[in-house]
Amino acid sequence: MLKPFFLEGVVEAGCDEAGRGCYAGPVFAAAVILKPEFHHPLLNDSKQVPPPVRSELRAYIETYAVAYSVAMVDNEEIDSINILKASFKAMHLALNKLPVRPVRLLIDGNRFVPYNNLEHHCIIKGDGIYASIAAASILAKTYRDEYMIKLHEEFPHYLWNRNKGYGTADHRKAIDDYGICKYHRKSFNIMGNQVEMDFRE
Repeated sequence: MLKPFFLEGVVEAGCDEAGRGCYAGPVFAAAVILKPEFHHPLLNDSKQVPPPVRSELRAYIETYAVAYSVAMVDNEEIDSINILKASFKAMHLALNKLPVRPVRLLIDGNRFVPYNNLEHHCIIKGDGIYASIAAASILAKTYRDEYMIKLHEEFPHYLWNRNKGYGTADHRKAIDDYGICKYHRKSFNIMGNQVEMDFRE
């Protein structure tokens, strides 16, 4: 069972990102503030939850969270500042958009850039430990998946509707066949000898 808080008595925001290891598209991050009594029996790390349940959880989180926000950093900025900094920036942007100011941050992972001098705790695999981080993982994942499905309409060759930009076998084969496009992360050195594809089909 997920823990409702790190320490009782102050407003905590859970933060997580989605898309950090992808070959293409933006990185998304979410910040979520929950009431201590918030509960959904299926809430978990988004990677452990099938897509239909993620959609159900997203609707539940958006209805019953005290506050939530989602933000993204695109592939061009990822290439400019690197994916780790881009992940932290996406979290900061999500925190900027929260309508309720937290006192403590619970961050999934082992590193974070401090935000506005707020107390923060980095928790490895925190999305499977704390409800607020799990909720953030669900929002970041579902928002990013939706975004990649829209990009798929522009460049269907890469099957982003299925792989969401991750380096799956079908995605790698499409890069071999067609090269990369404007949404690929060039700093990830996935291009090989292929040229950038700037046309649409």
